[in-house]
Amino acid sequence: MTTAVRRFPAERLVEFSSRVFVHFGVPSADAQLAAEVLSASDLRGIESHGVARLHTYFEMLTLGRINPRPQIKVVRESPSTATVDGDNGLGLVVGPKANEIGMEKAAQVGTGWVSVANTNHFGIAGYYVLRALERDMIGWAMTNSTKLVAPLWGAERMLGTNPIAIAFPAATYPPIVIDLATSACAYGKVEMARRRGEQVPQGWIIDRQGTHSSEPDDMINGGALLPLGSYREMGGHKGYCLAAMVDILCCVLSGANWGPFAPPFALRQEIPTRSVGKGIGHFFGAMRIDAFIDVDEFKRQIDEWIDVFRGTRPQPGSPGVLIPGDPEYQATQERSVQGIPLIEPVIEELRDISRQTGIPFE
Repeated sequence: MTTAVRRFPAERLVEFSSRVFVHFGVPSADAQLAAEVLSASDLRGIESHGVARLHTYFEMLTLGRINPRPQIKVVRESPSTATVDGDNGLGLVVGPKANEIGMEKAAQVGTGWVSVANTNHFGIAGYYVLRALERDMIGWAMTNSTKLVAPLWGAERMLGTNPIAIAFPAATYPPIVIDLATSACAYGKVEMARRRGEQVPQGWIIDRQGTHSSEPDDMINGGALLPLGSYREMGGHKGYCLAAMVDILCCVLSGANWGPFAPPFALRQEIPTRSVGKGIGHFFGAMRIDAFIDVDEFKRQIDEWIDVFRGTRPQPGSPGVLIPGDPEYQATQERSVQGIPLIEPVIEELRDISRQTGIPFE
């Protein structure tokens, strides 16, 4: 079954999202920032983390689960590090502000590292590393999330999708941007497949009994995502270990809830039986390139790296080797002109927000 798609200008979706956040008392500058983080996801072709998530933010804010006016504070720091308490604010606001702290520290001493507790879903990790590129820095970003992923050989949810992002600037080419979940897929992709009435590939999910499945409902109704690599023979242990690394850096290091104790982002998700910290956690890093090597020389070498890898002899029948970040860059170029494609179920959710808030959508 296919679902009709309509396109909307990114600016229009940013304006609508911003007004929704303001409706709940989010300061206008913070609301605009949050809306732009969502828009960055849609522009880069990662629909699962863009306005498709807005209704969930709407629900959480309606019920008072997220603080619209957090007092974000640094609770511990050194010249190159900080631990931030997000006061249960929107991750779309807490994340950018904590990332800014990391970049400011890098500007002063060469590198900056920030762990964050007491926060919420922060959008796509790629948004944050792109900000570092604007300062000729290498950016790092990661976050934990609600338990959705089974550890290798496990039959229940214990870890979040725990994404990692890192970006490197080039001289004449688009930057290299690595942004990936440590699960076989993002939960949002399972949600989108369900909305479209489609199956998901084998190796993405298991059902509540721990049996491999291709039906999105099997995962959503008590099943789990699999770690990156899916099976032990295909490297599933590596995805599991990467997820564990993210969990520890984001949560154990900051005082956030790790593993199965991370609070839910969506109302329909299971609420943990106990807490071991505050909210979920993020971790950001920034490395000033000129602290290691001349910036222009680094960028020139990255250009050459890109040329060499683009020149790889392709596998038969393949489109050729991609550079990390290529699909997202191409999506941004196309969607900036053609608009953001939204499927009807997402459009209906935005209409529902409009009906309940009085904020015009269509």
